[in-house]
Amino acid sequence: MQSQQDYLEEERLGKALDVRLLRRLLGYARPYWRLFLVASLLAGGITLVELSLPYITKMAIDSVLTPPWIAIRAESPPIPEAIKLDEGRFLVRAQALPRSVRESLEEGGKVEGRYLLIPPEGPGAEVAARHPDLFRRIPEGYLVAEPDLGKLSAGERLTLRAPAVRTLLYLVLGLLALLLIRFLFSYGQVYLLQYAGQRIMFDMRRAIFRHLLRLPMGFLDRQPVGRLVTRATNDVAAINEMYTQVVVYLLQDALKMAGVLAIMFRLNTRLTLLILAFGPPLLALTFWFRRRARDAYREARRKLARLNAYLSESISGMPIIQLFRQELRSNRAFQKINQGYYQAQMRSVIVYGIFGPTISVMQTLVLALLIWYGGRGVLSGVFTLGALVAFTGYVSMLFQPLSDLSDKYNILQSAMAASERIFKLLDEKEEPTGSRPLPTLRGEIEFKDVWFAYHDEDWVLKGISFHIAPGERVALVGPTGSGKSTIVNLLFGFYRPQRGRILVDGHDISELDLAQLRRKLAVVPQDAFLFSGNVEENIRLWEEKLSPDGVRRAAEAAGVHGMVKRLPEGYSTDVRERGGRLSIGERQLLSIARAVAADPKLIVLDEATANVDSHTEAQVQEALERLTAGRTVLAIAHRLSTIRNVDRVLVLSEGRLVEEGTVEELLEKKGLFWALWQLQFASVSPAEGADS
Repeated sequence: MQSQQDYLEEERLGKALDVRLLRRLLGYARPYWRLFLVASLLAGGITLVELSLPYITKMAIDSVLTPPWIAIRAESPPIPEAIKLDEGRFLVRAQALPRSVRESLEEGGKVEGRYLLIPPEGPGAEVAARHPDLFRRIPEGYLVAEPDLGKLSAGERLTLRAPAVRTLLYLVLGLLALLLIRFLFSYGQVYLLQYAGQRIMFDMRRAIFRHLLRLPMGFLDRQPVGRLVTRATNDVAAINEMYTQVVVYLLQDALKMAGVLAIMFRLNTRLTLLILAFGPPLLALTFWFRRRARDAYREARRKLARLNAYLSESISGMPIIQLFRQELRSNRAFQKINQGYYQAQMRSVIVYGIFGPTISVMQTLVLALLIWYGGRGVLSGVFTLGALVAFTGYVSMLFQPLSDLSDKYNILQSAMAASERIFKLLDEKEEPTGSRPLPTLRGEIEFKDVWFAYHDEDWVLKGISFHIAPGERVALVGPTGSGKSTIVNLLFGFYRPQRGRILVDGHDISELDLAQLRRKLAVVPQDAFLFSGNVEENIRLWEEKLSPDGVRRAAEAAGVHGMVKRLPEGYSTDVRERGGRLSIGERQLLSIARAVAADPKLIVLDEATANVDSHTEAQVQEALERLTAGRTVLAIAHRLSTIRNVDRVLVLSEGRLVEEGTVEELLEKKGLFWALWQLQFASVSPAEGADS
């Protein structure tokens, strides 16, 4: 069980943020840099719009909703535009006073209150004329104190504030225009980022699959299928999230925070510095979260990979699990893995559960401090109500990127982990191949003192030497694990021997172009593999340009044409995944038709009749006789009845070639082949067995 867990376990990851990995990731984004540049410019535009919204609210409150004039006591006019009311009293626009002057006047108690100044002509003057007890006549118009406005009717107040209502309308229209601009900018930004992300995913998946097709079998045999599928699906999607949800938005958040702080310092430096006092605790919390979240996330990802791999393996082997009544054991094993993933996820949840609410609590504390300190400033006149309202909006904008930090860091971690695994796969060396072309193949094969081991020096083949002439039919026979399939894998170039040489038509296979060599070979495996698609597509797998007539002739040669015609849509019938719509015998006959269509000079038969019944075996044998006529054949045989027509038999045992000769010669020797023959034909005499 432990070895299975090691096999399913995901590899441990390196750094949470690796500059080298980021540089390689940006390489995939380089073709789309213009899209990211435009998205970044749009991010700047969105930031400017969002920063403008609270300021428009401030303007509406301070310049429109509250009377704009204030009366102050001073020995001389504080500004040139001041209107003299009485000796030592002046009327000035609140917005026109420099902040330092106003703060000193407020601290000295020389600001009396707010006033509304009505022009001497117009509807407002008529209202003022009707209330001489409330309005004071001055050369510039009519002056009324803010508290006295409450003594007028609603209609009269609207008449007096008609210019303010128009200004308010303009501000609302401007606000709506900014919201529309933000919508358009946001739509463009999302579209560009998603488009770029999808293109990057397309490119990465194409690169991964293209690389998988070129990897050696030695690597692929060591990897769980679910893990390789995850590389091209989940891991690529995680990187897409980084491009679409983090890269540009981090820039946007940085611009927003810088803009917010600049505006807050302009509105009130002292209050901004007070708010920034929360910075060190926030930084400490962020570093704590970064470290804990990284560890929790890594552990959760490793457990999830193990869970996925076990699920994939169990679903693939479900018939065996049910046949051998292993449901309880498999369920216990799954529950153990599932429990480990649950606990890892809960550790991650705890970390995120602490960080998010803590940020919210700090934001609430800052707002409480703002209301207390800023409210006192409003009451004392040092701070305007509009500035206080704008400050609350800017504080929320300042904390929003911090609140989103956990999600962005999670996405960034996921992307770094995914990129590390993807680049580790892409860095795997491709299958070694030579460059010597092989225009024609005669079918001559020679093994010269070949030694091979899958791991270290655990030799599977030990000093194998044999020669197969063009057109010769040779069978490989031996107990399970003797090295028969390994010889075939070496012949295909899936592996390279540690010692010795393999020659094809007199050329060392290490020097040959493997793609050209394999196009001239054909194999009929023990378990015929059909791809999703129709019958015709599967038959011409080796020869894509084969015409429909060529497909039909190949099917007729394999004796499968009649069966295909009985299918609902004939050659256009979908065979489904792995040929699930067909029986084992039908799949095997289609596999033979596929080999016929390739017209190979060298054919490998990997126990082609092992999984079929006697009736189907006879059909398959007839098809194989037609297929192998005049061609070099290398047949792996467990059922010795299938090798009666071969020219020679090679007998393997524990990785060594122990016997060689015709069937009759080997039976006369009474060696290992004779013993294997006796096991299968114990009730039949050797002569009769040879004829069977």
